[in-house]
Amino acid sequence: MTDDATAITAPSQSATPPSQRPLAIQVEGLKKAFRIPTHRVDSLKERIVRPFSGREYRELQALKGIGFEVHQGEFFGIVGRNGSGKSTLLKLLASIYRADAGTIRMAGRLAPFIELGVGFNLELTARENVVLNGVMMGLTPGEASSRLDAVLEFAELDEFVDLKLKNYSSGMLVRLAFSTMLQADADVLLIDEVLAVGDASFQQKCADAFRRMKNEGKTIVLVTHEMATVEAYCHRAMLINDGEIQAIGEPAEVANRYLQLNFESAPESGGEEEARTSGDGVRMLDAWLKDGEGERASNVEDGQPIRLHVELEVERDADGLGVGFIIANAEGLGMFQFGTPVQDEEGSDQLRAGQRIEVEAELENPLAPGRYFVHCGVQRHGAGGEDVGLYTHNAVDFVVYGSQSSRGVLMLQHTIAARVGEGGAK
Repeated sequence: MTDDATAITAPSQSATPPSQRPLAIQVEGLKKAFRIPTHRVDSLKERIVRPFSGREYRELQALKGIGFEVHQGEFFGIVGRNGSGKSTLLKLLASIYRADAGTIRMAGRLAPFIELGVGFNLELTARENVVLNGVMMGLTPGEASSRLDAVLEFAELDEFVDLKLKNYSSGMLVRLAFSTMLQADADVLLIDEVLAVGDASFQQKCADAFRRMKNEGKTIVLVTHEMATVEAYCHRAMLINDGEIQAIGEPAEVANRYLQLNFESAPESGGEEEARTSGDGVRMLDAWLKDGEGERASNVEDGQPIRLHVELEVERDADGLGVGFIIANAEGLGMFQFGTPVQDEEGSDQLRAGQRIEVEAELENPLAPGRYFVHCGVQRHGAGGEDVGLYTHNAVDFVVYGSQSSRGVLMLQHTIAARVGEGGAK
């Protein structure tokens, strides 16, 4: 066989889609509850007066029988709102907590990184801490020492290797912790919120390191609130809410569901009566946004239509009314304005006291993610000219959500191209 022939090797495992590889983690029926005391005993007197108060507690169900699988070489994201149970799950996988029920099967050696810097001794130097942490990860003292240079080079802390960690800045400490984590010779990495460490240049180094581990086929379980990170790195993602799995699958779909879930609890909008001007004759009954099914909504996905519904009541006869709206951003900047005259089914603009008006509007949505407000105004037309029958500031407030970032306030559909021609002679 020639030298050229020996250079041809079998495809690496990283070339095989994660879904076709053996399982690295298998979780079935996992449950975990915590007992929270309902009365705190802070003094000896309280303990004597209320000897059984310490036994009173309420039970918090952190995980309610969840199950999922992670394949070898898969970058798996776990997302969820605060208190959803995702960090509890990670600690169960790391054997920090004991499950109340269910099973966890893990293939290979595990390296948990629940919080950067945990296990560091601030009275020891960086050199001593790196070796100590390496031994805790399962390396021999010799192996841990041999990786010291790589840790310090990545963290850019060569000059501070013999400085005690109590004299490190917070940025230096997280850089050392992250660099130590990268040297873990483990099959499965459990990581909780560590990508946003250090300054911008170090964050880029961290991003490069994660891409390298992904390409090398490391099995990584990452808990994060950064949806851009989920979409950039993960093969699959899982959304947990209230101790249950809400979605599992493509990162973009799970990230979108997470953002929607976050804003479902946004405050309900409503008219501000004190914002009405001195004009009269019209009363606002209600105002809200609708989703695609016609239900009330407090948020809109970026790119999806804005569906506005307003109900008004005429308080005195009018020769004609016009209803107008302004959509403004959180800084009060008006984004655009629109309106319509009010007429009955026969085309008449003569309105009587007691009649109700429903205004429906559907608009294209070029708004970037953020919070927005709808101001509503009604003008009365009559022989004396026009006056304001109603003005309600912030009649509706809503959130546009999405994973698309924007430096501006609008995301306009556009095409752009650049052409390069031959340079002319000078």
